[in-house]
Amino acid sequence: MNKPHIVILGAGYGGMITATRLQKKMGDNEAKITLVNKHDYHYQTTWLHEPAAGTMQPERTRMPIDSVVDFRKVNFVQDEVVEIKTEEKKVLLKDGELEFDYLVVGLGAEAETFGVPGVKEHAYSKWTVNGARQIKDHIDNCFAKYNNQVEKEEGLLTFVVAGAGFTGIEFIGELSERVPELCKQYDIARDKVKLYVVEAAPTALPGFDPELVEYAMNLLESRGVEFKINTPIKEVTASGVVVGEGEEIKASTVVWATGVRGSSIIERSGFDNMRGRIKVEPDLRAPGHDNIFIIGDCALIINEEINRPYPPTAQIAMQMADVCASNLQSLVNGGGQLKTFKPDIKGTVASLGGKEAIGAVGSRKLYGATANFMKKMIDNRYLFTLGGVGLTLKKGKKPF
Repeated sequence: MNKPHIVILGAGYGGMITATRLQKKMGDNEAKITLVNKHDYHYQTTWLHEPAAGTMQPERTRMPIDSVVDFRKVNFVQDEVVEIKTEEKKVLLKDGELEFDYLVVGLGAEAETFGVPGVKEHAYSKWTVNGARQIKDHIDNCFAKYNNQVEKEEGLLTFVVAGAGFTGIEFIGELSERVPELCKQYDIARDKVKLYVVEAAPTALPGFDPELVEYAMNLLESRGVEFKINTPIKEVTASGVVVGEGEEIKASTVVWATGVRGSSIIERSGFDNMRGRIKVEPDLRAPGHDNIFIIGDCALIINEEINRPYPPTAQIAMQMADVCASNLQSLVNGGGQLKTFKPDIKGTVASLGGKEAIGAVGSRKLYGATANFMKKMIDNRYLFTLGGVGLTLKKGKKPF
């Protein structure tokens, strides 16, 4: 009898936890497990605002997949997913194809442009290791060029962040902390640098307590950040952005952080979806597909209390992966009630650069150094969950 083949697409938070759980849960004779990923490394998406701003080396955010996943138990295929053929039970890859009995889709997210013209052409929107490296190099280059210009290029030292959600605020926090260092390094007066955060919604950091939002905005404003809230971006151009009723902000750098959508592969593969995300069944399977699980950014789960989707976070992706791995084991072994997934939100913390952060754990609000400590503990907890003490010591953040 042939062993069932479990294929996991994507080595993000969900894919990695699923793979590591299955390699512990499943015996060699129970199933064949294959993990597919574009790169041979896994990276911390939630850390990318730091290397993008230049406050962390990009290498810190990533780790070889084989340092965590046992390739004796999990077959690894480095390739790019093109399409899922659900009826044929095949995954088309750039350089081949794979047949599956069970499929786990953890393909991650893509930047949501909301149809704004010029985003793909003129904004930095790739939140990957290489994308973060590109933003950082561009920022450094802007400062290096400034004093070498006789006629100063308008907007050369103006930086616009589109979106005042989690990613946008964490990035501008890191950048605002680094700007004085850059000014000193390149002999530039601080008042020559302009930092903007533009947000279409009526508040920054939606979902956070208003007191925490006020603390974050006041802190960032004290570092020279100017907020334009309730102000939609109408267009991104080669020379900046057009906002509101036609105001133009000249800027050489526009960082797009307005939110994400699911994978375009979901759309290409014919699943019923909303912006590349599938409203999954309670056991995390795709509706109408008893052998396909959707986890992470591609899964849409409604918070019944507010009738809105849960945000696609690393915390939720990891919890999904645990349930998914357990349900796969039940299916392979031919019985048992499948687990229902319900997010258990432990808390939410956003870094503001330096030793500052805000957060909420239960009913408790956290500010400043206390929140920053909690943020680092959350980051380290994931490393411990994934690879134990060794990985935490190697890649973890110092709490103070």
